[in-house]
Amino acid sequence: MPNSPIQRALENDFVVVTGTGAARRLLTVELHSEDKEKPVGQVCQLGASWGSSIYISFLLELRSSYFVIMIVFDASTLILIAKADLLDLFLTSITVSVAIPGEVEKECCSSKKALDAIIIQKALDESRIEVFTLRNRRLVAKLRTDFSLGRGEAEAIALGLDEKAQIVGIDDKNGIDACKVLGIAFTTALGILIRSREKGLLEKPDAIAKLALLAKYGRYKHSIIEDARLKLEAKP
Repeated sequence: MPNSPIQRALENDFVVVTGTGAARRLLTVELHSEDKEKPVGQVCQLGASWGSSIYISFLLELRSSYFVIMIVFDASTLILIAKADLLDLFLTSITVSVAIPGEVEKECCSSKKALDAIIIQKALDESRIEVFTLRNRRLVAKLRTDFSLGRGEAEAIALGLDEKAQIVGIDDKNGIDACKVLGIAFTTALGILIRSREKGLLEKPDAIAKLALLAKYGRYKHSIIEDARLKLEAKP
């Protein structure tokens, strides 16, 4: 919803990319509001173009006085920002809930000796990241089949839909494609780095050093890294 309070809130925090074109043709949105005291319900239902055998409905409840926004992470982005020493900075700079599904927790913390696993586990132990149990297993299976996703990616996207999250952090290519098709706002590790720099949370040398770590551990094309470098260096 361009220019909506939610969209403005998201843009004030971290880079958000939303699905357009085909996604808008797939989604039917109905808004109902009788008075300011009642929640506004937004029901988004996927059309038959995504599969006539399943319809996904989720309710986003908003009140005129506040907005609850949750960020859901896939393992790809969470591990990358941990490796680049961005996770603590990110969690400190936001005021919204951060959640992951159970499969993402397993993927991130299975290697007990890896530094990124220790960093993520510490955030979990401190309740800075919350683990959610997926309720809609049929949705997970459908996402895996339709978009060739791993279990972690499918659970992250399903959790985003199930818990009414407004943004998904994901660096997996198929997962990003799924978000575009489904019209789900998403960000990446590079997006988080660039926005952190734009918000003045990082000085240029630190930002460039973290970009080098993302280039080392991420599966980014050289052109994408160079574009990110230009954006990081553009801020005085």
